[in-house]
Amino acid sequence: MTIRHSGVKTALVLLLLTFSAWTAAAPAAMAAQEEAGNPADNQEDNEAMARMIVQNADEVRFPADGFQVDVTITTTDRDGQPDVRKYRVLSKGNTNSVVMVTEPASERGQIMLMKDRNLWIFMPEVSQPIRLALSQRLTGQVANGDLARANFADDYNPKLLRSEKIGDDDFYVLELTGVDRGVTYQRVLYWVRKKDSWPYRAEFYSLSRRLLKSCKYENFQTMEGRKRPTRLVMEDALRGGEQSVLEYNSMKLRDLPDKIFTKDYLKKLD
Repeated sequence: MTIRHSGVKTALVLLLLTFSAWTAAAPAAMAAQEEAGNPADNQEDNEAMARMIVQNADEVRFPADGFQVDVTITTTDRDGQPDVRKYRVLSKGNTNSVVMVTEPASERGQIMLMKDRNLWIFMPEVSQPIRLALSQRLTGQVANGDLARANFADDYNPKLLRSEKIGDDDFYVLELTGVDRGVTYQRVLYWVRKKDSWPYRAEFYSLSRRLLKSCKYENFQTMEGRKRPTRLVMEDALRGGEQSVLEYNSMKLRDLPDKIFTKDYLKKLD
């Protein structure tokens, strides 16, 4: 009887100790859970933050108001032979733009018009504008949308994947998924520097998640009130050694009336 009584006492003591430990740990666990918040709320916060990062980077790349900029695209193939083309871009609100070919002389007079994600090209020898896709190749590694529509915030649903340190700088790494099939690329991985929202690098993928090309944003210079990337280097991921370099210069703000961004007005532009 004595041995049985001692065993019961020991079991009760162990049970009380276990309960006390659980009671002490429970508030800490609940506090941690409350601090983490509702998973749905965290997801909404992530999406809102990701959109803000992409929007800020868009504003670094180009002004939100009407502007004009000249772009030189130099494409080099694996044999080292350069092909140089020049364009003048008129843009308003990152949703409407006109792209005019200025060189080569044989293509001068060709004009692309973008309204939202609708793109047409006017050619002097053709009476009616021709519909184009944003993803269609313009020259070298540059798609039509790379020049006519640089609006990541409206074209993609962003997701903040992680933070990454490169050299001495900290970057956000985002995944951008196209809002529909009409965008230039179906998926983009995008690096944006934390301290100033400068775009650093982008990788462009097909619908099957195959890497098509990469882009680096370089040579930041002050244009129309803030530092912007004036050199973009786009490299073909499928054919090594082929790249296109876009150089932006002579940017200036312009009051661009809406009538410029109409098919009927294309013939009046020079």
